[in-house]
Amino acid sequence: MLFGKAPSGLRYAVRRSHSSVGYCALSVKCGTRDEAGYHSGIAHFVEHTLFKGTSHRSATAVNSYLDRLGGELNAYTTKEEIVLHATVLKEDLQKAAGLLFEIATDATFPEKEIETEKGVVIDEINSYKDSPADDIYDRFEQMLFEDHPLSGLILGTAASVRKINSAELQRFVRDKFVPSAMAFTVVADEDEKKMEKWVLKLSEKFFPAASDDAVRGEDAPVAVKPVLFDKTVNKRNHQVNCILGSYAPSLYQHKERVAAVLLANILGGPASNSLLNAVLREKNGLVYGVECSYTQYKDSGIMAVSFGCDKENLERCLKLIDREIVKLQSELLSPARLKAAKKQLLGQLAISGDNGETQCLSMGKTLLAYGKVADDADSKRRVEEVTAEDIMKTAQSVFAPDRVSKLIYL
Repeated sequence: MLFGKAPSGLRYAVRRSHSSVGYCALSVKCGTRDEAGYHSGIAHFVEHTLFKGTSHRSATAVNSYLDRLGGELNAYTTKEEIVLHATVLKEDLQKAAGLLFEIATDATFPEKEIETEKGVVIDEINSYKDSPADDIYDRFEQMLFEDHPLSGLILGTAASVRKINSAELQRFVRDKFVPSAMAFTVVADEDEKKMEKWVLKLSEKFFPAASDDAVRGEDAPVAVKPVLFDKTVNKRNHQVNCILGSYAPSLYQHKERVAAVLLANILGGPASNSLLNAVLREKNGLVYGVECSYTQYKDSGIMAVSFGCDKENLERCLKLIDREIVKLQSELLSPARLKAAKKQLLGQLAISGDNGETQCLSMGKTLLAYGKVADDADSKRRVEEVTAEDIMKTAQSVFAPDRVSKLIYL
């Protein structure tokens, strides 16, 4: 793997694979948290409308360009990034990369297309009302990060989306889409030096010279004000949805965040042998699914346990969850159990990382956060260095009774 920084300030990373399929992604270090001075939801709306035409291509031409090659063009928005990515046959990779740069630097945001897309996004917002398991997490995070840039809803609101116009979209992109806040990543079966060469040429073409507009300073983390709540909302749903959790280590608390990843995986990770899945679902049949998620941001993180159950089982579920958390807070994992947990996590990471698209997107996120991409050996070392004491301390900190907040949808 090769990574570096172009003269424009654009960071890049290229990695050789052994597949006839190639992947590329353009990641921009701006998201929902960067919407101050704009209507709520504009970052997500930009992601939707970048595809609605450039100075050289109509919306139809943009959306059909890779389709004709059998490829795919996609995008997503988070609290801290907007990502455009493409999947194509490796011989078409430079075409896909050129298209990503073109729509990121030359989108025209036609008013007619914008009005059409507002209906699509508002429908997406309304659809969340039919998915309480998704909606409750967004509301929980909004309440936990009250009055902080991370509190914003990614989709915004129907009212705010209706107010967005072409001029505002162009201003947002002009302000945020600068090369110093971007990372371009490629995974393909090509010589890495060759890929690096054409990536640098693309940077030179679309960002011909660094200027005052092309450089954006790194925003300092914003302190998170502790918020504690225990709220029940009557949604008149058949099933009860519940989420409980608190602040967790940030992206830049390196040792602590790896311990938090292990803790979340042990407690409620995707495997059927996670503690909460074993107790709530497999042993007692109280839930269809339960998970412990851990999301990392630059200022803070959030770890939360979420589940859905019949109303009469809510209190029992909460007691069982509390019992498992208390065990992790008061009893050290045995050496054998710790070793097994590490092997499981490393196996999950290796299997996930074997996917070229996952590799490409992960490289972009890492470049934006740290300015470099760690190799597999470094990632393994960080996991192996975590001790049973580290996991216990993380459980004690994150799930301290005076820190845990709870939201219930009845």
